[in-house]
Amino acid sequence: MGFRLSEHKTILISIDDTMDGIVNQEKLDLLETVQSKRFNTSSHCFIATRTEAGFKIQADYCIGLDWLGKTGKCLYVEPKINNSSAQLFNLKTESEFEENEVGESPENSRDNIFELDYLKMLLQIVSTPESNSELKDLVKIDWQNKFIEIEQKDDKLTPLLIVHFLQILKNIVRKGLKKNYYKVQENLNNRVKGKILISKHIKRNVFKNRFTNAYCEYQNFGEDHAENRFLKKAFLFASAYVENKEVFFGNIFRDLQHSINYCRPAFELVSEEVNEYELKHCKHNPFYQDYKEALKIGSYILKRFAYNITQTSTLKIITPPFWIDMPRLFELYVYSKMVEANAVDKKDIHYQFSTYGNALDILVSKSNNHMVIDAKYKLHYQAGHLHDDIRQVAGYARLKKVRKQLNVTDDKNIDCLIIYPDMENGISVLTLENIIQFRQEIKSYYKVFKLGVKLPWI
Repeated sequence: MGFRLSEHKTILISIDDTMDGIVNQEKLDLLETVQSKRFNTSSHCFIATRTEAGFKIQADYCIGLDWLGKTGKCLYVEPKINNSSAQLFNLKTESEFEENEVGESPENSRDNIFELDYLKMLLQIVSTPESNSELKDLVKIDWQNKFIEIEQKDDKLTPLLIVHFLQILKNIVRKGLKKNYYKVQENLNNRVKGKILISKHIKRNVFKNRFTNAYCEYQNFGEDHAENRFLKKAFLFASAYVENKEVFFGNIFRDLQHSINYCRPAFELVSEEVNEYELKHCKHNPFYQDYKEALKIGSYILKRFAYNITQTSTLKIITPPFWIDMPRLFELYVYSKMVEANAVDKKDIHYQFSTYGNALDILVSKSNNHMVIDAKYKLHYQAGHLHDDIRQVAGYARLKKVRKQLNVTDDKNIDCLIIYPDMENGISVLTLENIIQFRQEIKSYYKVFKLGVKLPWI
């Protein structure tokens, strides 16, 4: 058994033994192992707080799956924008630890149930070169911890890795596969090339009276080297997963099929045999920057399936504990949509403009459209605003380096904009003209605006 809840929801795990009215010491000892887990300096995976009644577990701004200490129970956190509430769900574990849950009643009776399509958000990010180059530290995977067995439909990690890998691979194929020297071993007839491998030559030729043959090792220059072989192996796993799990990818299934069909011909002459020793000693060429990320994500995919392609079609899977940073995903999604919608002015859209230890989400330096933009993954802005966020973005607008970048020499105030998710009334096309037209002024402040952005949903 485990717990399912959405971001910022809270559950209470009781330590009372309802059978005899006394505290079970073994149960209490197990609960003491549950500790808050931090994702980065600004957010937690979840926060565990001791109370008189037991332990309160609160989700933060990350979604994922993890163990709750040594209790043998799991915590599954889904996006808060999903139109459903926290509820208990089944996970196969070795422990028989029992707990009670205090949560909200299900809302599945609503007529319109939707789920945030974070895979489509990722596809949008990786398909835009400017945002794809910033895609780091988005996912944390604990490969050292014990894996968790879940239903295939609850797997959020694998589809994310598959989408990311296929899009990077598509970029690599578009530029052309890297060529390199690689070793070839071959039993040659009536000729010698490279060096003769004595032991293999004796076993395969001398002992069998093939005196005109020579077993040689030599180098070729081409695409069939260790890195491309590894990418092909990961590509076969990704392709098999997509074909077997069409229902999991929803609206982006056709896009993924297009990526697979686009990449497949490029690997026709590349072998599937992978030598991990050769791969460990490969040196990354800075001219082929996508290779490093593709090899890393590819290794995650192969680890995830334990190098067994039959596991891509199973109904139950085991997955390592993982967490996805949703505020960063939203931030990059907004940036990619702005770059895509403002192709002519994208040079004036700066992501993570840094100064004096501060990093602005987005800075627009186009003349007559100066804006300091902060992307907030908070639903609160649909009906109000948060003063701390406004103070933050207003502080960014007063930085001298920002004013210098915008070439502001007088005392005028720079427009500040907070962008937040709004599934019903948000805009989808983020041209600078649309942003200015549809933004709403926060009446309590001067030149501070907010704007809802519609996110893809299933």
